[in-house]
Amino acid sequence: MSRPNILLITTDQQRFDTVCAAGYPHMITPNLDRLAAEGCLFTNAYSPNPVCMPARHNIITGLGCRHHTFDDNYFDDSHTLPYELPTFAQCLSDAGYDTKAIGKMHFQPCRRHNGFCSMELMEEIPRYREEDAYAMYLKEQGYGQLQSLHGVRHMLYMQPQQSLVDEAHHGSAWVADRTIRYLRERSKGRPFMLWAGFIAPHPPFDVPQSFADLYRDRALPEPLVSKTPISALAEENKNIADYPNEQTLGRARELYFSAISFVDKQLGRILEALEETGEAENTLVVFTSDHGEMLGDFGTYQKFLPYDGSARIPMLVRYPGRVEPGSRREEFVDLNDLFPTFVDVAGLEMPGHIDYPGASLFSDQKDRSVQYIEHQHGARRWISLQNHAYKYNYYYGGGKEELFDRVADPQETENLVLTRPEFAREAMRELKERAVEMEARYGLEGCVRDGRFVSYPEFEPVFYRECNPPMFPARLADEREREGFLPLEKELELAIEREPVVDLDLLDQSYFAGTLDMEEIRRIQKKRRSE
Repeated sequence: MSRPNILLITTDQQRFDTVCAAGYPHMITPNLDRLAAEGCLFTNAYSPNPVCMPARHNIITGLGCRHHTFDDNYFDDSHTLPYELPTFAQCLSDAGYDTKAIGKMHFQPCRRHNGFCSMELMEEIPRYREEDAYAMYLKEQGYGQLQSLHGVRHMLYMQPQQSLVDEAHHGSAWVADRTIRYLRERSKGRPFMLWAGFIAPHPPFDVPQSFADLYRDRALPEPLVSKTPISALAEENKNIADYPNEQTLGRARELYFSAISFVDKQLGRILEALEETGEAENTLVVFTSDHGEMLGDFGTYQKFLPYDGSARIPMLVRYPGRVEPGSRREEFVDLNDLFPTFVDVAGLEMPGHIDYPGASLFSDQKDRSVQYIEHQHGARRWISLQNHAYKYNYYYGGGKEELFDRVADPQETENLVLTRPEFAREAMRELKERAVEMEARYGLEGCVRDGRFVSYPEFEPVFYRECNPPMFPARLADEREREGFLPLEKELELAIEREPVVDLDLLDQSYFAGTLDMEEIRRIQKKRRSE
C-alpha cells in the first residue's frame, strides 16, 4: 500500500458534548456518528491552550506557546511564528506529500504558508479581501455588497441571527465544496495532507435559514450552574455576550447546535467524496476542534478558561486497518498529538531535538494519565493539570487555586478549595507538584521559581463585549466599490429578520455607539415592533 493520505478536519469553538455518538442524544450529527462507528472516539480530548491562534499554532508545530509565542490571540502581523520552528506541513511536503490548507487557519500573517504547498483561505475577519479566497468567491457569486461575511460581529455577536447568504454559498458549504473539488481533481502519484478548517460553530451563529429551526422545541441540556464562586477570568467572560433573558440565550444555543449539524452535513459530503475517489481505505481522517465554548455554563461565554466547556473538545479518528471500528479510548489526548501522529503514519521522524509534549496516537511514548493545559501570561495566566480523579487549576493573578472532583462532580460545579480546604490541600498535593514540574518543562519561561509557581497581583476583570466590525471594505482601492457595501445597520436588520426573539431595545446599545448609527438602530427596532 502507498503512503497514507491524511485528512484533518477542524471546527472552531466546538464543545466536547456535541456529538450524539459520544453520549449526547440532543445532538443531530449522523456523519460524526458514522466516523465514531468506523473509527475511534477519544472521550478525553483537550485543547492545550483553548483559544484560536494558540491552539492552531500548537497543531501546526506540536509545541506550546513557549516556542511558538502565541499564548493568546494576537492581531498584529509583527507577531509571527519563529522561522526556525518546523511544522507538520513542512515535514510532510519535504517528504513528497501535497499539503493543502482550505478554510480557517488563523495563521499570522494570514497568507504565511507554514509549509503548505497551497492554501485557499476563509478567515473570520479578512483584513484584505484579495487574500481571502472565500471573500473573493462571494463577490463572484453576487454577494459583493456584503461586509459581514460570517454574520454580524458587533451588537449581534452572540445573539440569535441567520446567515446573510444562502445555504449553497455559506462558508461551511464552501469549505466542503473546495475540499471535495481538491479530492476529485488532484493528480495521482503522491499522497496528500489536507487540512479543512471550518469557522463554525464559532460565533456569530449565522446558520442558513434551512437549518435555523433544526433544534427549535428540541429538549436541550440547560447551562451548568456553579455552586461556588468562579475565577475572576470567568467572571470577565460573563460580559462578552449580552443576553437580556433566558429566551434569548436559549435561542442562541439552538443556533449554536444547528451550526454544528450544518457542518456535520458538510462532513458527510466530504466523506462520500473520499469514498468515490477510492482513497478512503488509505486515508487517516481526524476530526477535532481548536477549543470549546462555555455557552452559558456558569453564566460565562466563549473560551479562554480551563473548564471543560472551554477546553475539552471532540476528537474522532478513522484509519482503516489500524483503528478498530467503534472503539473508544479514555486516556488523555490533545492537539499536540496531531503533529507526531501525522509524522508517524507517514513513516517519518520528528524533526530536531525539541522536547515535544505530544506523541503519536498510535504509540505509547507519552504519559496519558494526566493532561496539562495553559493560557496567557502575567496576571491573566493560568495552568491546569488533571488526572482521571481531579482537575487542578492555578491562576497566576493572586495565586488562586481550584480543585474539582472529576468523578463525583464531572460538571465542575464545586471548587473543593473553597468548600473542603483541608481535604483539597491533601488531595491536590501530588497533582500540584506535577503541575509545577510540567509548567517548568513546557510552560512560559519564568513562571516557576525555586520549585514554586510565581504569583502576580490580583487579576481584576475588565468589562468588554465582543465588537469586531468588518475590516476589508475600508481598505479597498476602488472608492465606488467601498460606497456600494450594505451599511452595517442594514446587515444587522437582515440578520435578525427571522429572529423575533431579538429585542434591540434590551441590548447594550451604548457600547456600540461608536460602531453603529444608533438612530438607525432605533428605526429598525420601531419597524420590528410594528410588524
